[in-house]
Amino acid sequence: MAKKITGYVKLQVPAGAANPSPPIGPALGQRGLNIMEFCKAFNARTAQMEKGTPIPVIITAYQDRSFTFEMKMPPVTFYLKKAANLKLGKKPASGHKTPGRGFIGKVTKAQIREIASAKMPDLNCATVESAMAMIEGSARSMGLEVVE
Repeated sequence: MAKKITGYVKLQVPAGAANPSPPIGPALGQRGLNIMEFCKAFNARTAQMEKGTPIPVIITAYQDRSFTFEMKMPPVTFYLKKAANLKLGKKPASGHKTPGRGFIGKVTKAQIREIASAKMPDLNCATVESAMAMIEGSARSMGLEVVE
């Protein structure tokens, strides 16, 4: 018989840096899940990734207090900031404060194609070209200039 699902927890955790402090501890603790078990499993699965990359994770909590988790690809904004050489780290750079009035960086079509092909499993697009259009829109709304 299948386990009964009690809920889902959506978090964005830096790769290889899951620890029981907030936001992970309280989110899992209130559902009665083993926090350290999640941290160890997450850090093991993200060990080969670049340290500090934000990874969206969806944790499925079951009635018997067990859980499974599914990791997604990093957000498009992370990839765009990386492509435009904007500051990443503890306090990452944000986009332009007033988008449409100026640019804070540039990304090329080739970089956008690369991002689109990497992010394709998480997007609801049928083709790479439609994914590129979505990512170009995100870039423009962040204040990044799309060049050939």
